[in-house]
Amino acid sequence: MDARADFDEFVAGRSSGLLRTAYLLTRDHALAEDLLQTALAKAWFAWSRIEDRPEPYVRKILVNTYASWWRRRWNGEHAYADPPEPPPASGEHDAADQRHDLWAAMGRLPRRQRAVVVLRFVEDLSEAETARLLGVTAGTVKSQTSKALAKLRIDPALAAGPDLSPTTRTSEDRS
Repeated sequence: MDARADFDEFVAGRSSGLLRTAYLLTRDHALAEDLLQTALAKAWFAWSRIEDRPEPYVRKILVNTYASWWRRRWNGEHAYADPPEPPPASGEHDAADQRHDLWAAMGRLPRRQRAVVVLRFVEDLSEAETARLLGVTAGTVKSQTSKALAKLRIDPALAAGPDLSPTTRTSEDRS
């Protein structure tokens, strides 16, 4: 019964952060919830082995499950039209528009590059932690980060948006 209480406490305390990571990987609220639920279900079965440091283990399950989902061909529902939304008042939502443009540009990145950017810059993991989580070398993390930032720099939606120059965040800031 003690393991169940520890697991429940972990889920209550870390679900929002893990859900944010899942959303940034999937870019879909429903898929993010499914991804997190799947990862937590897998973690429950290994809980007795991981309860000392569960978060890195659960995050690895999250990323690996996401990777297996993108390898699998999706045959689910497909939307045919965007729902109608009222046009925003000009000037009121400029910051939200810039964030939307950034996430739209992130969505155009290949999945591995998106995963690296999310883990490095949103989750604030080091190169080594990101490499370990993705099961790749630190060099791969560096090259994928470099390629992703280069693509974001030339993305037309971000032409007048946030500064993504390499001097914005250096590797010394990350370690």
